[in-house]
Parts: sequence; structure tokens; C-alpha cells
Amino acid sequence: MAGHFEALPGGGAAVALDEVEISILRSLAVQLLELIGPGDEPVEGEDPLAALFAEGPSEPPSDPALKRLFPDAYGDEDEELRAAAADFRRYTEKDLRARKREDALAVIRSLDSLSSSGEDGAILKLTPDESRSWLGALNDLRLTIGTRLEVTDEDESGELYRLPDSDPRKPMVMAYLWLGALQESLVETLMSGA
Repeated sequence: MAGHFEALPGGGAAVALDEVEISILRSLAVQLLELIGPGDEPVEGEDPLAALFAEGPSEPPSDPALKRLFPDAYGDEDEELRAAAADFRRYTEKDLRARKREDALAVIRSLDSLSSSGEDGAILKLTPDESRSWLGALNDLRLTIGTRLEVTDEDESGELYRLPDSDPRKPMVMAYLWLGALQESLVETLMSGA
């Protein structure tokens, strides 16, 4: 099971993680939370319905990783499309950020709830809902790291696999590839159990 998810009876998935893997996953999820930013806390006495319809930002983020996590809905070829993208962002980004925060928090909570069986690590068991949150968080982590590494479709040629150990990007590349393997394993596991 090491490094590969396996289906659980009744749905969900399980994977064996060692202490280093648990630490890395937790650290990356915390960094993702910090990147996404805090949510809007409800103001005491505020109408919950008004809060539900509160508008979000209309401009895309300046950080390339955030821009990748929260892309424009439409191209920016002309004024009309930019206006439509701004309207779409205004009414959807707040909820999208909340969902991404919840996915990252689900990863942190499930890792924090593990009871270690010594230096070998532990078995992480996820419910179907937790599995979906993990898929979302793994995807967001890969998008963020891939953006920071400036990964493009052309990079799929294997260049990332051939980086020398002295390259300062090597640890992030290893995390990017490992997260991709975890994500693929979880998708396959959930698809086989569907």
C-alpha cells in the first residue's frame, strides 16, 4: 500500500504514509491555506442571506499561482469578455476560495487525526467525502507548485525527471511528481470502487 491508495469497503480510500510524508503533506496544505488567504468571518448581527450574496473581487489575482487557482472564466481578448469575466469572478470566487480552503483543511484535519504507529508512520483512511476533498487539495497543490516551477505542457517530455540533484528546484519537482502520483492513485482507486 505504500504510496498508493487502496479502496476501502463501503467507499473511500486508504494509504500508508510515513512520518516524513505526513509532515510534507501537512506543511504543503498549510502553505496552500496561507496562499488562498483567510475567509470572510461573519459579522455579528449580519444578515446571513446578505452574507450569502456578498460580492467577491472582480479583478484576477496578481500572484501567478493564485491566478492559476482562480483563472478568468473567459478570455480577455476584448472589453465585453473582460467585463463578463469580472462579473463571473465577482459572484463565484468567494465560494471557490471557501471550497479550496475547506479541501486544504480536510487534509490537515485527517493528517492531524492519525495516530502514529511509531517511526513507520500510519494508515490514512478517508471517507468518500474526505477523498473528494483530498483530490481537490492535491490538484490545487500540484497547480500551485507547477506554476511556481513554470511547468508547461511541453515539460511533460520528462525534463523534470532529469534535473540534477544540485538544481535548487529539485525538491519542489520531487514534491510535484509525488503529489501527481498520489492524485493519480486516488483517482484510480475511487474509479475502481465506483
